[in-house]
Amino acid sequence: MDFDALDTRDVPLVPDHAALLFIDVQNFSCRREGGEFKGLPEPVFQERYGWFLAHIARESLPNMAKLLARCRASKIEVIYTVIENLTLDGRDRGLDYRITGFNVPKGSWDAQVLTEIAPEGDEMVFPKTSSNVFVSTHLDHVLRNMGKRQIVMSGFITDQCLSSAVRSACDLGYLVTVVTDACASYSLERHTRALTEMKGYCRQVTTDALCAELGAT
Repeated sequence: MDFDALDTRDVPLVPDHAALLFIDVQNFSCRREGGEFKGLPEPVFQERYGWFLAHIARESLPNMAKLLARCRASKIEVIYTVIENLTLDGRDRGLDYRITGFNVPKGSWDAQVLTEIAPEGDEMVFPKTSSNVFVSTHLDHVLRNMGKRQIVMSGFITDQCLSSAVRSACDLGYLVTVVTDACASYSLERHTRALTEMKGYCRQVTTDALCAELGAT
């Protein structure tokens, strides 16, 4: 396929040229015990994040697991990025993460991918210290080395780190597919609004639709 000659984003995945990217599916921000929620009283936690964590358990993670299995079976490269310092004390963090208070020490439990979709073998995990994985890692360089032109994106938060990655990937020349029911934000309203705002940058499909597409491939 001549990707540079395309005039549409609605292009089925070509496994040899595709990669699946999971964004920030980690203990820090997806478990009640995670560092992002440390010290929050239960009523405050439930008000701010209760829906989000319940939605992850009920929908996002099961869909991620299904998507992961289908992509592995199709020999699609699986890649992860997580919020994680390159140091123990976080001196390498970007200013935004310092202001936000995100401090995930290198090698910590908080930095680990959720066990439900944990990496296998030599699947790559890119630690990032900014919202945008393309800003604070060499992911673009690695994808180009492997000849990848299509990126399937899943993860959190739809209107923050995922949205940033989608827009950058689009500008860098990748065809992006967002799996709409394998990502989430802190509310359904935020999630839905983010997907609407990203439509000009990516193809959007459900988990079942993408799995069916790969099955047909």
